[in-house]
Amino acid sequence: MRLKGVKVGVVLTGSHCTIDDALIQLDALKKEGAEIYPILSNTVDKVDNRFYKVKDLKSALGNITKKPIINTIVGAEPIGPQKFLDIVVIVPATGNTIGKLANGIVDTPALMAAKAQLRNQRPVVVAVSTNDALSINAKNIGLLLNMKNIYFVPFRQDDPVGKANSVVADLDRLIDTIVCALRGKQIQPVMLGPV
Repeated sequence: MRLKGVKVGVVLTGSHCTIDDALIQLDALKKEGAEIYPILSNTVDKVDNRFYKVKDLKSALGNITKKPIINTIVGAEPIGPQKFLDIVVIVPATGNTIGKLANGIVDTPALMAAKAQLRNQRPVVVAVSTNDALSINAKNIGLLLNMKNIYFVPFRQDDPVGKANSVVADLDRLIDTIVCALRGKQIQPVMLGPV
């Protein structure tokens, strides 16, 4: 149990097709002893989609975490002054969230959680999942890779032929990334080859 007693804020953003994989990782985090605090972006909090119904997702989160969901900017703001999280993990991190985080925009609970954590110089882990990682969002990923206290889950192109600009994190490496980030280290390699 490598994360026994570690308080992990898990931020879910709107890469809806990745949410089921993220829930599997929440189970794995729990098995490693983590206390999980769920934080939802506005889209995940309110928008039913072809991958899940919001009420079902919230029920699953409640069953896994046993913690109330943080789904407002006001609810996420105390993460800073109260310093109650050891680490914040954005999984999945959409291109929209990455772009805003890289440019200091805080207009969702997800971004407030990251900002509040960074204000205390505590680690934020980013598990990228976006179709524009190697195009318009490449510069934002580059900025975050070079930013103190931000760590990336190793990632790769998920479909180099069909979606050449698309990148997804290897969520099987999430826990190892968190363990390294808590020690102030970026897990290596960050960029992975084909599966």
